Amino acid sequence: MTEPRPVIAGIGVTHPPSLRQDDLWRDFFADHYAGVQRGLAQRVFANSGVVTRHSVVNPTLEDVSRWSTQARMERYLVEALPLGKEAVAGALGAAGLDPARLGLFAVCSCTGYVTPGLDILLARDLGMSPRTQRLFIGHMGCYAALPGLGAVTDFVASRGEPALLLCLELTSVHLQPPTRDPQQIVAHALFSDAAAAVAVLPGSNLGYATRGYAVREVAAVTDTATADHMTWDVTDLGFRMGLSPRVPDVLAEHVRPVVQDLLDRNGLTLSDLDGWAVHPGGPRILDVVRDALGLSEEQMAPSRDTLAVHGNCSSPTVLMIVDALRRAPESPRNVVALAFGPGLTLYAALLSAAA
Repeated sequence: MTEPRPVIAGIGVTHPPSLRQDDLWRDFFADHYAGVQRGLAQRVFANSGVVTRHSVVNPTLEDVSRWSTQARMERYLVEALPLGKEAVAGALGAAGLDPARLGLFAVCSCTGYVTPGLDILLARDLGMSPRTQRLFIGHMGCYAALPGLGAVTDFVASRGEPALLLCLELTSVHLQPPTRDPQQIVAHALFSDAAAAVAVLPGSNLGYATRGYAVREVAAVTDTATADHMTWDVTDLGFRMGLSPRVPDVLAEHVRPVVQDLLDRNGLTLSDLDGWAVHPGGPRILDVVRDALGLSEEQMAPSRDTLAVHGNCSSPTVLMIVDALRRAPESPRNVVALAFGPGLTLYAALLSAAA
């Protein structure tokens, strides 16, 4: 008899204040790019698919584009602690889980580095056990949630103890000076701040509430020949994004084989899936995934809606879409989550509704 799979039993999502994309363009970025690529920047912002997004740093009130990396890291810590604490508390509460019972606490973030890290500081503030193991996953970018989920579910499966994953990104602290580089303009038009946490519990009857999504498998493929297509460089003025326009073409080549192999190994077909959580790297990426997998706009709606309302929040985003699917009046039973990032890397996770 197959052992029950680990279950995502609670999700907590938090955001800093919301800003309208049109207001950001009018009140800051129009002047930011006034002498450098203003026309291109305006078109990129207008066609980003983003209507509102979230920011711990409101550029209309505070221009951090010339701040040192040190100053940005100090601001990251100030803003990340309360945001992460709320997300983690939400996931623990939804799962009915005492933080002292956690066997593993994993944190994914590529937008800030501090030591002691968020894993230590939040474990202290939230009452986790001194024996709780910790894992910090850095600089993986937008796809980090899925390898993070794989790590915590492997721990839960092998140890029979609960685990928690937090993904937290504050891209707004990395606003860059004006540039002619179209890749920077795209990044400024898309990225947003958020925190998302998931509590993963043993699927066997250990006294925990195990309703949610069972994690059946996490799979990946990395095309190292295109490693230069997506970068995230540490500079004296914060972290700078590199985002090649060729990224969607690489995804178009790899996404269907990754999904098909994942489904084949689990005895499923595309028609068995009734939910899709596709990381919204941008409108064109969503179009490419839709076309490669033969999906309908209805199936893509949760991902497009997340892009419109929240922007691209990097690693938390795919977990936000899973949470939206879970909260739907008729939540899907079988879900594939997809995320993409540097490498160029594609990750896929197969989730199925638990009892």
